[in-house]
Amino acid sequence: MNNREERLAFVDSTPLLEHPEQLRERAERDGYLFMKGIVDKAKLLQLRRQIFELLASLGLLDAEKPLLDGKADVDAVNRLELDRADVGTTADIYLAVQRLPLFQEMLHDKGLLHVMRQLFGTEPFPHPKTIGRIMLPHASLSATPPHQDFIHIQGTSATWTTWFPIGDCPRELGGLSMLAGSHKHGIFQVAAHSGAGNLEAILCDLDLAWAEGDYEAGDVVLFNSLTVHKALPNQTPGAIRLSCDFRYQPADEVIDPRALKPHVATWDEIYEGWGDEPHQYYWRDTSLSYSEWDESIRWQKEKIC
Repeated sequence: MNNREERLAFVDSTPLLEHPEQLRERAERDGYLFMKGIVDKAKLLQLRRQIFELLASLGLLDAEKPLLDGKADVDAVNRLELDRADVGTTADIYLAVQRLPLFQEMLHDKGLLHVMRQLFGTEPFPHPKTIGRIMLPHASLSATPPHQDFIHIQGTSATWTTWFPIGDCPRELGGLSMLAGSHKHGIFQVAAHSGAGNLEAILCDLDLAWAEGDYEAGDVVLFNSLTVHKALPNQTPGAIRLSCDFRYQPADEVIDPRALKPHVATWDEIYEGWGDEPHQYYWRDTSLSYSEWDESIRWQKEKIC
């Protein structure tokens, strides 16, 4: 079996939510969990509208198509200089998205927190460093290569990432794919790459297969920080893919201090004008244990297979 070619359909783990022992067994086996209808769909679609209204105000959407279809004016998009290619857009647009209270509120979605409680068996701590992807159909962009999150975030390897699209995301739009079971094989050697994260895991010829599927608004895939994953290419002409990467860990495990910093700008800039919106600086009320950053983890000298 070649891990670069074999494709499996996602296994739906939603029925195991109320059977936490079985949920954890599957998580340990596969390194990922795919679940249907977990995230608040109404809020997701509201956020989708807010982001596309922002892009429309900048002349980046096809004015002849419905707003929520997310179809770009490709010529206008290609005139942009993408100084935040890692998230598929410009720094100014990315900051505007990060400043949306609803974007930050999604980190605290009740469905996501419930999943994490069941998975961890203890109270989860959401990482404040929220990441959004506003993947414009720009000629310079390439799909995110296979990689592991742990080398970028460190802290505890018990950290899990949740990835979910802001709207429906069939495979043709470029969802996330998981190398099932790869979390059991340590940290892989990496090479430089132009996609998000700038590093690609060098995969050994493991007896593993890629798992993938179509996402509907509200679906989520969550995966261990050592699980290898990648983005599928966007094969839908002119379509913009919106998604969130949020991370959670058991509250009593160590965390790298960088996880408390924003992905762009400063918290004061992100929260400017928020008023009494909830969740601002929520981590300051949490007692945390910190780890030290180990730069050598990013550059393994030997393949671990």
